[in-house]
Amino acid sequence: MGTMDATAWDERYRAEATLWGSGPNAVVERVIADLSPGGDAVDLACGNGRHALWLAERGWRVTGVDFSAAAIAAARTRPGAGEVRWVVADVTDWSAAARVDLVLVAYLQLPVPVLGEILHRARGWLRPGGRLVYLGHARENLEHGVGGPSDARLLPSVADLAAALSGSRVDALHHLARPTDAGTAIDVLAVARSWVD
Repeated sequence: MGTMDATAWDERYRAEATLWGSGPNAVVERVIADLSPGGDAVDLACGNGRHALWLAERGWRVTGVDFSAAAIAAARTRPGAGEVRWVVADVTDWSAAARVDLVLVAYLQLPVPVLGEILHRARGWLRPGGRLVYLGHARENLEHGVGGPSDARLLPSVADLAAALSGSRVDALHHLARPTDAGTAIDVLAVARSWVD
């Protein structure tokens, strides 16, 4: 899949260590709050750690992975950071060392085929009953919403995610409207697990 260049993201996180805010995304919070805490979780492409830290506060044993060393450095300075295992790695070739109960992928911006491969691989890390939760900018933003990348190659459709999750038990796969100061953004949410619980 190739190595990604983290330079631009390093610069963004050095300029604004609390990029994306400090608390969890409201959708992530709602979806994961219904799951039993206390298991092992991976926050893939964790950025500055807002979701990883929130999960750790709820009792999850969390590994936060991001290719931006500056993002991980910022995450390590935040309250509760010692409760998370932080890893600087390219998510296109990183794998969990053991089975986990949750894989969270929030707003990972990669070419859709690469994203699909990552989601397909991440399903294999789950223990029986584990969940894969994906939230990202939808392709429909280009025509009907605001925000996110302007490159369609980085924006998955529901059909793209359905293909990536083929073989999984899909509990949710749909669009969400997200109000922003610039207008309504359109996100896509997927929640999947294995058929054997």
